[in-house]
Amino acid sequence: MTMLASLLSPFPLLTTTTTSSSTSQQPQAVRIPPAKPLAAKIAAVAAAGLLVLSSPAVLAAEEPDFKVYYGTAASAANYGGYGGNASKKDAAEYVYEVPEGWKERLVSKVEKGTNGTDSEFFNPRKRSEREYLTFLAGFRALAPVSAVLDNLALSDVGLQDQIASADDVRSTERKDGTGQLYYDYEIAGAGAHSLISVTCARNKLYAHFVTAPNPEWSRDEAVLRRLHQSFKTVDPAGPPPASS
Repeated sequence: MTMLASLLSPFPLLTTTTTSSSTSQQPQAVRIPPAKPLAAKIAAVAAAGLLVLSSPAVLAAEEPDFKVYYGTAASAANYGGYGGNASKKDAAEYVYEVPEGWKERLVSKVEKGTNGTDSEFFNPRKRSEREYLTFLAGFRALAPVSAVLDNLALSDVGLQDQIASADDVRSTERKDGTGQLYYDYEIAGAGAHSLISVTCARNKLYAHFVTAPNPEWSRDEAVLRRLHQSFKTVDPAGPPPASS
């Protein structure tokens, strides 16, 4: 009867012995607590999963991917001359990164010939958040850092207005690993923020612009600074530019 009762009991029994003052030992039944229900285990696993999904590493993965743009800085006379089996990467004079999802604006031959715009990309969510490059031939070296920005503004009315209304204009000089000199400018305007990098190579002056309205600048500053820092010219005697 005792064995039958133990089998029918909702909890299994574990038999132990206790020692009394006498020499005899009497078996006693000890109940084992019930195992945690399966639903509780599933809930615990789900909670742990939520913690993983909200970790900084996963959130960082939501940042946009980038691709490398290879610019050829072709003259207006040769504009559109890279076809067939020609490779823009092999002919590249400069490179910079572009966020995945940004759109390329087709630069007209007239525009290339008048203000030297060679390439341009924009954020389709806000077209005025953009990245572009201009170049001018006939420059062997950079002028003083203050004079270069004023000269760039002569052919860019938007840049003129931004400088005129700027709360702050900063300029710095730096050299890359090959000793090439770059001027970097940061313009904090009343309505927009711009980062500009200027250098000379191949007897040309290259100016790389990253600009955005202030609301977009506040949201995308880290991405925009990365675009600014990614610009560099390609040494024809050096290794080919890296891919993204």
